[in-house]
Amino acid sequence: MVQNARSSSSGLGISNGYSGMVGRADTTSMIEAKYPAVRFKQQLTAYVEKIYGTMRDSLKREISAILTLCIQAPRAGRVRASRGSLKSIHSSALSRQASSVHWQNIVKCLNHTLETMNNNYVPPMIIRKTFSQVFAFMNVQLFNSLLLRRECCSFSNGEFLKAGLQELEQWCSRTTEEYAGTSWDELQHIRQAVGFLVLHQKSHKTLEEITDELCPVLSISQIYRIGTMFWDDKYGAQGLSQEVIGNMRTMTTDDSITTPNSSFLLDDDSSIPISLDDIARLMLDINPTDVEPPPLLRQNSQFHFLLQQHTD
Repeated sequence: MVQNARSSSSGLGISNGYSGMVGRADTTSMIEAKYPAVRFKQQLTAYVEKIYGTMRDSLKREISAILTLCIQAPRAGRVRASRGSLKSIHSSALSRQASSVHWQNIVKCLNHTLETMNNNYVPPMIIRKTFSQVFAFMNVQLFNSLLLRRECCSFSNGEFLKAGLQELEQWCSRTTEEYAGTSWDELQHIRQAVGFLVLHQKSHKTLEEITDELCPVLSISQIYRIGTMFWDDKYGAQGLSQEVIGNMRTMTTDDSITTPNSSFLLDDDSSIPISLDDIARLMLDINPTDVEPPPLLRQNSQFHFLLQQHTD
Protein backbone atom coordinates (compact mmCIF):
# COMPACT_ATOMS: atom_id res chain seq x y z
CA MET A 1 0.00 0.00 0.00
CA VAL A 2 2.85 2.39 0.86
CA GLN A 3 4.58 1.81 -2.48
CA ASN A 4 1.32 2.22 -4.41
CA ALA A 5 0.49 5.43 -2.59
CA ARG A 6 3.90 6.94 -3.40
CA SER A 7 3.79 5.99 -7.06
CA SER A 8 0.19 7.16 -7.38
CA SER A 9 1.06 10.54 -5.91
CA SER A 10 3.81 10.99 -8.47
CA GLY A 11 1.46 10.03 -11.27
CA LEU A 12 -0.98 12.69 -10.15
CA GLY A 13 1.72 15.36 -10.46
CA ILE A 14 2.03 15.93 -6.73
CA SER A 15 5.70 16.43 -5.94
CA ASN A 16 5.78 17.12 -2.23
CA GLY A 17 2.33 16.23 -0.91
CA TYR A 18 0.66 19.63 -1.15
CA SER A 19 -2.34 20.40 -3.37
CA GLY A 20 -1.32 23.75 -4.80
CA MET A 21 1.31 26.50 -4.64
CA VAL A 22 4.10 23.93 -5.07
CA GLY A 23 7.62 25.39 -5.49
CA ARG A 24 6.75 29.01 -4.64
CA ALA A 25 9.45 30.59 -2.51
CA ASP A 26 7.08 33.07 -0.87
CA THR A 27 4.75 30.37 0.37
CA THR A 28 4.81 30.44 4.15
CA SER A 29 1.69 28.41 4.98
CA MET A 30 1.12 24.72 4.54
CA ILE A 31 -1.67 23.71 2.18
CA GLU A 32 -3.94 20.81 3.13
CA ALA A 33 -2.90 17.61 1.34
CA LYS A 34 -6.27 16.97 -0.24
CA TYR A 35 -5.40 14.81 -3.21
CA PRO A 36 -2.95 12.43 -1.49
CA ALA A 37 -5.50 11.98 1.30
CA VAL A 38 -8.24 11.12 -1.17
CA ARG A 39 -5.97 8.71 -2.98
CA PHE A 40 -5.01 7.03 0.27
CA LYS A 41 -8.66 6.68 1.28
CA GLN A 42 -9.47 5.08 -2.07
CA GLN A 43 -6.68 2.57 -1.70
CA LEU A 44 -7.63 1.90 1.91
CA THR A 45 -11.22 1.25 0.82
CA ALA A 46 -10.05 -1.19 -1.85
CA TYR A 47 -7.84 -2.92 0.71
CA VAL A 48 -10.68 -3.27 3.25
CA GLU A 49 -13.09 -4.51 0.54
CA LYS A 50 -10.57 -7.16 -0.54
CA ILE A 51 -9.97 -8.42 2.98
CA TYR A 52 -13.69 -8.28 3.82
CA GLY A 53 -14.62 -10.32 0.75
CA THR A 54 -11.94 -12.89 1.53
CA MET A 55 -13.13 -13.36 5.13
CA ARG A 56 -16.80 -13.51 4.19
CA ASP A 57 -16.35 -15.95 1.30
CA SER A 58 -14.10 -18.18 3.40
CA LEU A 59 -16.79 -18.43 6.09
CA LYS A 60 -19.44 -19.06 3.43
CA ARG A 61 -17.48 -21.98 2.00
CA GLU A 62 -16.93 -23.47 5.43
CA ILE A 63 -20.60 -23.25 6.36
CA SER A 64 -21.85 -24.33 2.93
CA ALA A 65 -20.33 -27.79 3.40
CA ILE A 66 -22.28 -28.18 6.65
CA LEU A 67 -25.56 -26.72 5.36
CA THR A 68 -26.04 -29.67 3.01
CA LEU A 69 -26.38 -31.84 6.13
CA CYS A 70 -28.84 -29.44 7.79
CA ILE A 71 -31.57 -29.17 5.17
CA GLN A 72 -33.10 -32.60 5.77
CA ALA A 73 -33.51 -34.63 8.93
CA PRO A 74 -31.85 -38.08 8.93
CA ARG A 75 -34.24 -40.71 7.60
CA ALA A 76 -34.18 -42.72 10.81
CA GLY A 77 -35.46 -39.71 12.69
CA ARG A 78 -38.37 -39.22 10.26
CA VAL A 79 -39.72 -42.76 10.50
CA ARG A 80 -42.60 -43.10 12.95
CA ALA A 81 -41.64 -45.46 15.75
CA SER A 82 -43.76 -48.55 16.08
CA ARG A 83 -45.91 -48.83 19.19
CA GLY A 84 -43.99 -50.10 22.19
CA SER A 85 -40.73 -50.39 20.29
CA LEU A 86 -38.00 -49.15 22.63
CA LYS A 87 -35.41 -49.86 19.95
CA SER A 88 -37.15 -47.54 17.50
CA ILE A 89 -37.53 -44.81 20.11
CA HIS A 90 -33.86 -45.09 21.06
CA SER A 91 -32.85 -44.97 17.39
CA SER A 92 -34.96 -41.87 16.82
CA ALA A 93 -33.40 -40.11 19.83
CA LEU A 94 -29.90 -40.91 18.64
CA SER A 95 -30.77 -39.66 15.17
CA ARG A 96 -32.04 -36.33 16.50
CA GLN A 97 -28.93 -35.95 18.64
CA ALA A 98 -26.65 -36.67 15.67
CA SER A 99 -28.51 -34.25 13.42
CA SER A 100 -28.21 -31.40 15.94
CA VAL A 101 -24.44 -31.78 15.77
CA HIS A 102 -24.42 -30.28 12.26
CA TRP A 103 -26.17 -27.11 13.46
CA GLN A 104 -23.79 -26.92 16.42
CA ASN A 105 -20.87 -27.15 13.98
CA ILE A 106 -22.20 -24.06 12.22
CA VAL A 107 -22.30 -22.27 15.57
CA LYS A 108 -18.69 -23.33 16.19
CA CYS A 109 -17.67 -21.81 12.84
CA LEU A 110 -19.40 -18.56 13.77
CA ASN A 111 -17.75 -18.47 17.19
CA HIS A 112 -14.32 -19.18 15.74
CA THR A 113 -14.70 -16.40 13.18
CA LEU A 114 -15.89 -13.94 15.82
CA GLU A 115 -12.97 -14.79 18.09
CA THR A 116 -10.48 -14.43 15.24
CA MET A 117 -11.88 -11.04 14.25
CA ASN A 118 -11.85 -9.74 17.81
CA ASN A 119 -8.28 -10.92 18.35
CA ASN A 120 -7.23 -9.01 15.23
CA TYR A 121 -9.03 -5.77 16.14
CA VAL A 122 -11.62 -5.98 13.37
CA PRO A 123 -14.15 -3.15 13.95
CA PRO A 124 -17.62 -4.26 15.13
CA MET A 125 -19.22 -2.66 12.06
CA ILE A 126 -17.33 -4.98 9.72
CA ILE A 127 -18.10 -7.96 11.97
CA ARG A 128 -21.81 -7.14 11.84
CA LYS A 129 -21.81 -6.81 8.07
CA THR A 130 -19.90 -10.09 7.69
CA PHE A 131 -22.32 -12.10 9.80
CA SER A 132 -25.37 -10.43 8.26
CA GLN A 133 -24.27 -11.43 4.77
CA VAL A 134 -23.35 -14.94 5.87
CA PHE A 135 -26.77 -15.39 7.49
CA ALA A 136 -28.39 -14.07 4.30
CA PHE A 137 -26.39 -16.69 2.42
CA MET A 138 -27.67 -19.43 4.74
CA ASN A 139 -31.20 -18.13 4.24
CA VAL A 140 -30.84 -18.43 0.44
CA GLN A 141 -29.29 -21.90 0.56
CA LEU A 142 -31.80 -23.39 3.01
CA PHE A 143 -34.85 -21.76 1.45
CA ASN A 144 -33.96 -22.70 -2.13
CA SER A 145 -33.20 -26.28 -1.12
CA LEU A 146 -36.58 -26.47 0.59
CA LEU A 147 -38.40 -25.28 -2.53
CA LEU A 148 -36.52 -27.69 -4.80
CA ARG A 149 -36.88 -30.88 -2.75
CA ARG A 150 -40.30 -32.24 -1.89
CA GLU A 151 -38.90 -34.65 0.66
CA CYS A 152 -37.84 -31.64 2.71
CA CYS A 153 -41.36 -30.18 2.85
CA SER A 154 -42.69 -32.53 5.52
CA PHE A 155 -43.96 -31.75 9.00
CA SER A 156 -41.16 -33.63 10.80
CA ASN A 157 -38.51 -32.00 8.62
CA GLY A 158 -40.01 -28.64 9.55
CA GLU A 159 -39.49 -29.55 13.20
CA PHE A 160 -35.88 -30.50 12.44
CA LEU A 161 -35.25 -27.17 10.71
CA LYS A 162 -37.00 -25.25 13.47
CA ALA A 163 -34.69 -26.80 16.09
CA GLY A 164 -31.67 -25.87 14.00
CA LEU A 165 -32.84 -22.29 13.54
CA GLN A 166 -33.24 -22.03 17.30
CA GLU A 167 -29.53 -22.80 17.61
CA LEU A 168 -28.79 -19.81 15.36
CA GLU A 169 -31.24 -17.60 17.24
CA GLN A 170 -29.55 -18.44 20.53
CA TRP A 171 -26.17 -17.63 18.99
CA CYS A 172 -27.42 -14.21 17.89
CA SER A 173 -28.77 -13.57 21.38
CA ARG A 174 -25.50 -14.56 23.06
CA THR A 175 -23.39 -12.61 20.59
CA THR A 176 -25.53 -9.47 21.10
CA GLU A 177 -26.46 -6.91 18.47
CA GLU A 178 -23.03 -5.32 18.64
CA TYR A 179 -21.59 -8.19 16.60
CA ALA A 180 -24.62 -10.11 15.28
CA GLY A 181 -26.36 -7.02 13.94
CA THR A 182 -29.35 -7.94 11.76
CA SER A 183 -28.22 -11.55 11.26
CA TRP A 184 -31.39 -13.10 12.69
CA ASP A 185 -33.59 -10.91 10.46
CA GLU A 186 -31.70 -12.17 7.40
CA LEU A 187 -33.31 -15.60 7.92
CA GLN A 188 -36.87 -14.40 7.39
CA HIS A 189 -37.63 -16.54 4.33
CA ILE A 190 -36.55 -19.85 5.82
CA ARG A 191 -38.06 -18.96 9.20
CA GLN A 192 -41.47 -18.27 7.69
CA ALA A 193 -41.29 -21.34 5.45
CA VAL A 194 -40.49 -23.52 8.47
CA GLY A 195 -43.28 -21.85 10.41
CA PHE A 196 -45.66 -22.93 7.64
CA LEU A 197 -44.42 -26.54 7.70
CA VAL A 198 -44.98 -26.96 11.44
CA LEU A 199 -48.33 -25.14 11.43
CA HIS A 200 -51.25 -27.25 12.66
CA GLN A 201 -54.67 -27.18 10.99
CA LYS A 202 -53.47 -25.69 7.73
CA SER A 203 -56.76 -26.54 6.07
CA HIS A 204 -58.51 -24.01 8.34
CA LYS A 205 -56.31 -21.10 7.30
CA THR A 206 -57.47 -18.54 4.75
CA LEU A 207 -55.25 -17.12 2.05
CA GLU A 208 -55.18 -13.75 3.81
CA GLU A 209 -54.06 -15.31 7.09
CA ILE A 210 -51.21 -17.11 5.33
CA THR A 211 -49.98 -14.18 3.24
CA ASP A 212 -50.49 -11.41 5.82
CA GLU A 213 -49.74 -13.12 9.14
CA LEU A 214 -47.80 -16.34 8.64
CA CYS A 215 -45.67 -15.69 5.54
CA PRO A 216 -45.71 -11.93 4.78
CA VAL A 217 -42.20 -11.96 3.27
CA LEU A 218 -42.83 -14.87 0.88
CA SER A 219 -44.35 -14.36 -2.55
CA ILE A 220 -47.49 -16.13 -3.68
CA SER A 221 -45.50 -18.42 -5.97
CA GLN A 222 -43.21 -19.39 -3.09
CA ILE A 223 -46.12 -20.13 -0.74
CA TYR A 224 -47.91 -22.03 -3.50
CA ARG A 225 -44.89 -24.24 -4.13
CA ILE A 226 -44.38 -25.06 -0.46
CA GLY A 227 -48.12 -25.60 0.04
CA THR A 228 -48.44 -28.03 -2.85
CA MET A 229 -45.32 -29.99 -1.88
CA PHE A 230 -46.15 -30.23 1.83
CA TRP A 231 -46.95 -33.62 3.31
CA ASP A 232 -47.65 -34.49 6.94
CA ASP A 233 -45.56 -37.55 7.70
CA LYS A 234 -46.16 -37.28 11.45
CA TYR A 235 -49.90 -36.84 11.98
CA GLY A 236 -51.27 -37.46 8.51
CA ALA A 237 -53.16 -34.16 8.60
CA GLN A 238 -54.43 -32.34 5.52
CA GLY A 239 -52.53 -29.44 4.04
CA LEU A 240 -54.03 -26.25 2.66
CA SER A 241 -57.63 -26.32 1.51
CA GLN A 242 -58.38 -26.77 -2.17
CA GLU A 243 -59.94 -23.30 -2.25
CA VAL A 244 -56.72 -21.68 -1.06
CA ILE A 245 -54.62 -23.80 -3.44
CA GLY A 246 -56.89 -22.86 -6.34
CA ASN A 247 -56.71 -19.14 -5.57
CA MET A 248 -52.93 -19.23 -5.34
CA ARG A 249 -52.69 -21.21 -8.59
CA THR A 250 -54.67 -18.49 -10.37
CA MET A 251 -52.56 -15.72 -8.87
CA THR A 252 -49.34 -17.54 -9.75
CA THR A 253 -50.47 -17.97 -13.33
CA ASP A 254 -51.33 -14.29 -13.61
CA ASP A 255 -47.95 -13.32 -12.17
CA SER A 256 -46.15 -15.52 -14.68
CA ILE A 257 -47.88 -13.67 -17.51
CA THR A 258 -47.06 -10.18 -16.23
CA THR A 259 -43.49 -11.08 -15.14
CA PRO A 260 -42.47 -14.10 -17.23
CA ASN A 261 -38.83 -14.11 -16.07
CA SER A 262 -39.58 -14.13 -12.34
CA SER A 263 -38.41 -17.04 -10.21
CA PHE A 264 -39.48 -18.35 -6.83
CA LEU A 265 -35.82 -18.94 -5.91
CA LEU A 266 -33.70 -16.42 -4.03
CA ASP A 267 -30.41 -14.92 -5.23
CA ASP A 268 -27.36 -14.54 -3.01
CA ASP A 269 -25.99 -11.01 -2.63
CA SER A 270 -22.22 -11.04 -3.07
CA SER A 271 -21.72 -7.26 -3.05
CA ILE A 272 -19.36 -5.50 -0.66
CA PRO A 273 -21.55 -3.38 1.67
CA ILE A 274 -18.74 -1.08 2.79
CA SER A 275 -18.39 2.52 1.64
CA LEU A 276 -15.69 5.14 2.04
CA ASP A 277 -17.81 6.86 4.69
CA ASP A 278 -18.07 3.60 6.62
CA ILE A 279 -14.30 3.26 6.70
CA ALA A 280 -13.91 6.86 7.83
CA ARG A 281 -15.98 5.98 10.89
CA LEU A 282 -13.87 2.93 11.75
CA MET A 283 -11.29 4.76 13.82
CA LEU A 284 -10.58 2.62 16.87
CA ASP A 285 -8.86 3.69 20.06
CA ILE A 286 -5.89 1.34 19.63
CA ASN A 287 -2.30 2.01 20.66
CA PRO A 288 -0.08 0.68 17.84
CA THR A 289 2.60 -0.26 20.35
CA ASP A 290 0.16 -2.77 21.89
CA VAL A 291 -0.25 -4.64 18.60
CA GLU A 292 2.30 -7.29 17.68
CA PRO A 293 3.19 -6.88 13.95
CA PRO A 294 2.42 -10.00 11.91
CA PRO A 295 5.36 -12.04 10.56
CA LEU A 296 4.84 -10.79 7.01
CA LEU A 297 5.49 -7.20 8.08
CA ARG A 298 8.28 -8.11 10.48
CA GLN A 299 10.21 -9.66 7.58
CA ASN A 300 9.77 -6.60 5.34
CA SER A 301 12.43 -3.92 5.85
CA GLN A 302 10.00 -1.17 4.80
CA PHE A 303 7.96 -1.88 7.94
CA HIS A 304 10.80 -2.05 10.47
CA PHE A 305 9.56 1.22 11.96
CA LEU A 306 6.69 -0.82 13.40
CA LEU A 307 9.22 -2.96 15.27
CA GLN A 308 10.95 0.15 16.63
CA GLN A 309 7.68 1.51 17.96
CA HIS A 310 6.87 -1.85 19.47
CA THR A 311 10.21 -2.12 21.30
CA ASP A 312 10.10 1.47 22.45
